[in-house]
Amino acid sequence: MDLRIFTEPQQGATYDTLLTVAKATEELGFDAFFRSDHYLRMGSVDGLPGPTDAWITLAGLARETKRIRLGTLMTAGTFRLPGVLAIQVAQVDQMSGGRVELGLGTGWFEEEHKAYGIPFPKEKFARLEEQLEVVTGLWSTDLGKTYDFHGTYYDLTDSPALPKPAQEKIPVLVGGHGATRTPRLAAKYADEFNIPFASIEDSERQFGRVRAAAQEAGRSGDDLVYSNALVVCVGRDDQEVARRAAAIGREPDELKLNGLAGSPAEVVDKIGRYAEIGASRIYLQILDLDDLDHLELISSQVQSQLS
Repeated sequence: MDLRIFTEPQQGATYDTLLTVAKATEELGFDAFFRSDHYLRMGSVDGLPGPTDAWITLAGLARETKRIRLGTLMTAGTFRLPGVLAIQVAQVDQMSGGRVELGLGTGWFEEEHKAYGIPFPKEKFARLEEQLEVVTGLWSTDLGKTYDFHGTYYDLTDSPALPKPAQEKIPVLVGGHGATRTPRLAAKYADEFNIPFASIEDSERQFGRVRAAAQEAGRSGDDLVYSNALVVCVGRDDQEVARRAAAIGREPDELKLNGLAGSPAEVVDKIGRYAEIGASRIYLQILDLDDLDHLELISSQVQSQLS
């Protein structure tokens, strides 16, 4: 089971804070550092000092880390033109020596679009499909050849399809709860399917849909990595769990039901139940980025039992 650290910087984090967490992620043996792609805080937090851009952040971290994978859950398709995104991600992949992964989604948070003057189109899913086609098409075009795409929303003519990533193929993540279109897109474009904040039962059902869609598309269901993103709150005892839950505005019982919370043994047991239904990777949503002792505890008493 791969454990990855997943952050939500729009809730309030500087680049220096993210760098500190990323370095701890690497030093403590976690597989990857991922971040969300949002420009506006959610809920009652103040979000200070303000948003950081996902791919600018990852570019900086690419030069400051050596081993961990770097990526997004999920890059908002509404924020970037696909040709520009392909260039950005390929460049960060080069800067990291080939450690980047791209999670790409529709974009959904209308308020942040209004706040920063970003168009929020009505038809986002069809745009996402074209974006996936363009980004992966640009990267896979042979050197010396050009790429053309003529869709409903995007039109590319005689693109040199440069630059190329450092990796032969950047892993692409598609995710979500949709019962029909989401599995189809994952089957067509994804190397990994991620379901966020879902129960074991809902995850098993959605993984089954993606496997079936992959088979219909002529792929083996085992071609994809299956992963979950879950909030994490681990403590050495009940008091420590309660303190960490309070720090993020949650209740321990609710976190135990909807996330990974409790003692290390409880969390290891629940991760094992996700593994039984096909998950091989967990993105641990860390909401208190100042609590590095939390990461150390997860590394020493949870990850050590899963490796």
